[in-house]
Amino acid sequence: MSRAAVLAFSERGAKTAQRIACALEGSYEVELYPAARSLSKLMEDIFPKVQALVFVGACGIAVRAVAPHLVSKASDPAVLVCDEKGEFVISLLSGHIGGANALSRRVAEALGAAAVITTATDVQGRFSVDAWAAENGIPVPDLHLAKRFSAEILKRDLPFACDFPVRGALPPGLYAGCEGDLGLAVSCRDIRPFAATLALVPRILTVGIGCKRGTPAEAIEEAVGRALESGGFRKEALFCAASIDLKRDEQGLLSWAEESGLPIRFYSAEALNALRGAFTASEFVARTAGVDNVCERAAVRCAGEGACLAVRKTAAKGVAAAIAQKEWGVCFE
Repeated sequence: MSRAAVLAFSERGAKTAQRIACALEGSYEVELYPAARSLSKLMEDIFPKVQALVFVGACGIAVRAVAPHLVSKASDPAVLVCDEKGEFVISLLSGHIGGANALSRRVAEALGAAAVITTATDVQGRFSVDAWAAENGIPVPDLHLAKRFSAEILKRDLPFACDFPVRGALPPGLYAGCEGDLGLAVSCRDIRPFAATLALVPRILTVGIGCKRGTPAEAIEEAVGRALESGGFRKEALFCAASIDLKRDEQGLLSWAEESGLPIRFYSAEALNALRGAFTASEFVARTAGVDNVCERAAVRCAGEGACLAVRKTAAKGVAAAIAQKEWGVCFE
């Protein structure tokens, strides 16, 4: 769970801080500092560890406290400031990627306060690409291009291309299109329809893996790469790997997952057999593993209800890999 720190500097501020902490519970693991002192040391300790910082007090206190620790809008936590009476909640830092704007609105609603948002796209009611990406857990790969996109959308509408169903209407600033000098594309594939394409890759794919005992990580990497290439998918779209629990101690598989930065889940033969659908059956695998197919079933099981098999079993050098896609659609509302 994400972590948040709420700091106050007066008795009245401490009461407001408690109300804010209550509003954040459920979404954050909240640390409350009702009488914060020695801010420089405190910031050294907590700034790298939290995803949200809420100061109950003057903006100047917050600015001076966080300034030495700022690194990048891609990694800095959301920073909010609320007056001690709880009348205004200011989104001070990381409004979009860090989620400070959305968090300010949430806290303001809980307090009956006014949210103070100053980012241009929000003020003008235009689509904010970095905020939408953050809300959907999609990394922004090119912050320079994202900045250009955000600047241009204040002046004109920009085209949007997508491989997925779009639920509801497009937001102000976007129109459906597949050509232009600058545009946004959302896909698990490497599509670049615009002269300058801001490509967002949702992490909605799982890879199921079956392998012989003692298979090295390099062979698994090659097999996964082959499966991704077969479907035209980018590796950045993977959010998890999966296999049968017989492979829970398979060192090559574990090493590959660690090197790839992917969590890996293991399922019993019973859980895999329970899946309905058409899978590539193997009598040999059924005899040795207790299930007719490991990679396809594991991928679909990991992707969750409504998932589809995007790439069937591809095998090489003792490794079988398959790709599944979780049920997902684009929604701007």
